[in-house]
Amino acid sequence: MVAVAEHLTEVRERVAAAARSTDREPHAVTLVVVTKEVGLDGVRAALAAGAVDLGENRAQELVTKAGTLARDEDAPTRALRWHFIGRLQRNKVRAAAPYVALWQSIDRAELAVELGHRVSGAAVLVQVNVSGEAQKGGCSPDEAEALVDMCRAHGCHVEGLMTVPPAMGDPRPVFARLRRMTDDLRLRVCSMGMSGDFELAIAEGATMVRVGAAIFGPRPGRADARR
Repeated sequence: MVAVAEHLTEVRERVAAAARSTDREPHAVTLVVVTKEVGLDGVRAALAAGAVDLGENRAQELVTKAGTLARDEDAPTRALRWHFIGRLQRNKVRAAAPYVALWQSIDRAELAVELGHRVSGAAVLVQVNVSGEAQKGGCSPDEAEALVDMCRAHGCHVEGLMTVPPAMGDPRPVFARLRRMTDDLRLRVCSMGMSGDFELAIAEGATMVRVGAAIFGPRPGRADARR
């Protein structure tokens, strides 16, 4: 697992350089290490190398890993924060709730209602489908403000916005628009950018990036390095 530590160090250095290029300190950008389809040995290697924020796309995978690590006496999990970053089903909220520190993919009112019921003061990001692709999660940009208000009405703490750019083409217009929306709504967190484009996202004002493949290598069966 030496390679995981080396790759994580490299990504951290790239994040720091990108932040400095926008006159920000490196700590102004949070690196979420995406552990989707990564085995426990890989997750432990990332934790040993200093990873704090981990992201998972599937509720069951998150619950299994988080539960195992919580019982792992050798894993440095004291400061670990789990982020849920995938398409969230309402019936999965209860199982994942004990472990999730930040719900990054709240894209409809029913999730705001369920989280408000299950997790008092849940920290959330509203996911916005800036590119308008039918296959992607996220509310439309025109619905974002109303969904932010809905989350707050049900007791959730809205920290910011999140988006996933198109797999092809220039992501910068998508990033720039989410940054403007984040500012217009006076929110703090702008989560955007993945393995193939996180430096562009930081240049456009990301305060949080989600990186997996650049640390752990391509997922099995996935050629899209951005994820």
